[in-house]
Amino acid sequence: MINWLPRYLFNFVAFVLIQVLLLNNLQLSSFMNPYLYILFIITLPFSTPRWLLMIFGFITGLVIDIFMNTLGIHASATVFISFLRPFILSSFSPRDGYQTGTLPVPADYGFGWFFKYSLIMVTTHHLFLFYVEAFNREDFFSILWKSIVSTIASMIFIIIAMLFAKNKSGVN
Repeated sequence: MINWLPRYLFNFVAFVLIQVLLLNNLQLSSFMNPYLYILFIITLPFSTPRWLLMIFGFITGLVIDIFMNTLGIHASATVFISFLRPFILSSFSPRDGYQTGTLPVPADYGFGWFFKYSLIMVTTHHLFLFYVEAFNREDFFSILWKSIVSTIASMIFIIIAMLFAKNKSGVN
């Protein structure tokens, strides 16, 4: 675990800075909010214990909440996907399980696998985030539309980020 800690600390800082300095100031529309910072949780090693995933999720979301002044909704959404991540990964697991030393990135399991996995994670995050933000059922369709549009935008940025990944050892 110590071997990958510096790399993922760099990833955490990079994704948060990109989110806070660029994406939060990018005004695409009132329905489109791309969130790249969740790629940090998506690409953590398979061997990351659930308790550590939840702590990383909370810290990541809390930092975004502090910069966006959003009172914990990003922290709750990121903890939620951190909790669900092992279940989602097990549903996409190869027959023999994940190989030791591999990561949930396209270089190790292919673009199709990564796209499906990250699409479920991003969609879950956005649905949870926008429903907690609105906290009512009256705006169901507008929240659903905002989630779909934001998921598409987020996936575009995630794919671009993964194309810039240097090697199979994780996102650099």
